[in-house]
Amino acid sequence: MNIILSNRGKQPIYEQIYEQIRDQILSHELKPGYSLPSMRQLAKELNVSLITSKRAYEELEKDGFIYSVVGRGSFVSDQNEEMIKESKMKGIEEQLAAAVHNSKDVGLTLTELQELLTILYREEE
Repeated sequence: MNIILSNRGKQPIYEQIYEQIRDQILSHELKPGYSLPSMRQLAKELNVSLITSKRAYEELEKDGFIYSVVGRGSFVSDQNEEMIKESKMKGIEEQLAAAVHNSKDVGLTLTELQELLTILYREEE
């Protein structure tokens, strides 16, 4: 498991941990059943507080990416395709919202933004 943290951004550390573990699960780098490091071990490895690693794990568990077994640790959950699609859709929506915001900042019209999106979409075919 590879996690790189940044103190320079505005994003809280626990969110950075959450997103990086979630992304590794969604990309199948971390397989179902994979045993995650303990909260204490993760905190020590990343040089963060135990509360930070605990919060990241709690959020991952709440969203169904991991599950915990008392006395055994935390493990990657089986991911159903609908959950993966929903998570990816959320990411796309966030990126598109940022693109809309940036487009408005530079005075791009909706039509111009749609044309740009169409061109980019077709380039990927």
